[in-house]
Amino acid sequence: MIIKRGKLTMENYISTNPASGPNSKTKIEPFTKLVVLFATLGGLLFGYDTGVIAGALLFIKTELQLDAVAMGMITSSLLFGAAFGALVSGRISDKIGRRKIILLLATAFVIGEVGSSLSHNVPQMVFFRVILGIGVGGVAAVVPVYIAEMAPANRRGQLVTLQELMIVSGQLIAYISNFTLHQLFGGENSWRWMLVMATLPAVILWFGMLFMPDSPRWYALNGKLAKAKEVLLKIRSKEDAQWELLEIEETLSDENKQNGSLKDLTTPWIFKVFLIGVIFVMFQQLTGVNAIMYYAPTILQSSGMSSDAALFATIANGVVSVVMTLVGIWLLGFIGRRTMALIGQMGCTFALFFIAVVGFFIPEFNSSGEVNLVRSYLVLIGMLLFLCAQQGALAPVMWLLVSEMFPMKVRGLSAGIAVFTLWCTNFSVALIFPSLLNVAGISGTYLIFACIATVGSLFMLRFLPETKGRSLEQIEHYLKEKYE
Repeated sequence: MIIKRGKLTMENYISTNPASGPNSKTKIEPFTKLVVLFATLGGLLFGYDTGVIAGALLFIKTELQLDAVAMGMITSSLLFGAAFGALVSGRISDKIGRRKIILLLATAFVIGEVGSSLSHNVPQMVFFRVILGIGVGGVAAVVPVYIAEMAPANRRGQLVTLQELMIVSGQLIAYISNFTLHQLFGGENSWRWMLVMATLPAVILWFGMLFMPDSPRWYALNGKLAKAKEVLLKIRSKEDAQWELLEIEETLSDENKQNGSLKDLTTPWIFKVFLIGVIFVMFQQLTGVNAIMYYAPTILQSSGMSSDAALFATIANGVVSVVMTLVGIWLLGFIGRRTMALIGQMGCTFALFFIAVVGFFIPEFNSSGEVNLVRSYLVLIGMLLFLCAQQGALAPVMWLLVSEMFPMKVRGLSAGIAVFTLWCTNFSVALIFPSLLNVAGISGTYLIFACIATVGSLFMLRFLPETKGRSLEQIEHYLKEKYE
């Protein structure tokens, strides 16, 4: 086959390239599946290590005699590390490659998991959870970009959102292991087993990535076109590989084949795209999603449930998250990114108002002075409704847009800063949530989240672009034309 070279416009990208337009029929090659399988173990670790603290806190707070501030510090220390890990890993991945940084992050997971499980006081726990957070934040920034750069355009949505599926699967595994380990071992020390369980997948991630290549776009960006072609021939058919390499070369030609820097973010159209991505990520976190994931047993306890009942009920959160993420991955084949984000954000807003209303109008105790379980189960229903919208629509689209909307020249840097913003917002919410719950109660706390979520819905309606049905190069040309 002969491919004519020359300047490719947005129009002939879409109309002539059979490998990357909206009508593309490109298949997922077996090697691509293997790459995604190993890379998304980072998502599994992300999910487990953020989810396990929800149950472990019930027992850590007794052994280490934690007050609300100390609980917030232990929970949010991982998020502080994650913010730093995302910022640094995104930038470094542009320099040394996605594969090498994932290997380093797998090492951070092992150190953090073993260290936190052996901790005997709050400073030790905080220190090792910061290290663990570096791993979590790093994979959050790098893995979606790595998968997006390896995936064919027509299947990129489904493959990138497998990262979200692995995150919620990791959280479900954490909830189940929390309940099971507590039933098996009982006592205060069961939390140590909860925290160390994720060491095995971290080791598998490290060994698996030893044999994976870097993405063809990273190789091309660093002047290794022969290596880029070699990888493309492993993950695409020969014809598709030729087309995709041509697109990459044309885009690099526009960008002078150099890695991006902070200065490039000041380019007006790039800055607009960057700002939209960062604000979108911030609003996704300000719905309070991770306050629910981290503090679900604590929330349910505060609404009247016992410790055992709260731990068991939290498993329902994990099950709903996994099921709805599968639904979200399926829907991405039919619905645009922007539409799904709006559906998810508005669904979250409704659920947050629902929890606030339940907390305000239904008393914690009934007329006999007994715990009002109706209130507890209505709060649980509100949490499940929230997770249906969050995990079935908003969260998968958030990770997908972070991986695909930024220009290739600054993709790692921009994704790193966006995920840094995510973790900073997450850190702030997790740090203040226990104290906010004590002061404002369930109704006041969730009313605040609901009002912020309403503003987020308006922002997405006005500014969020649609990227479905385009290759990464086509998205870049489209956004450049839109915002220049």
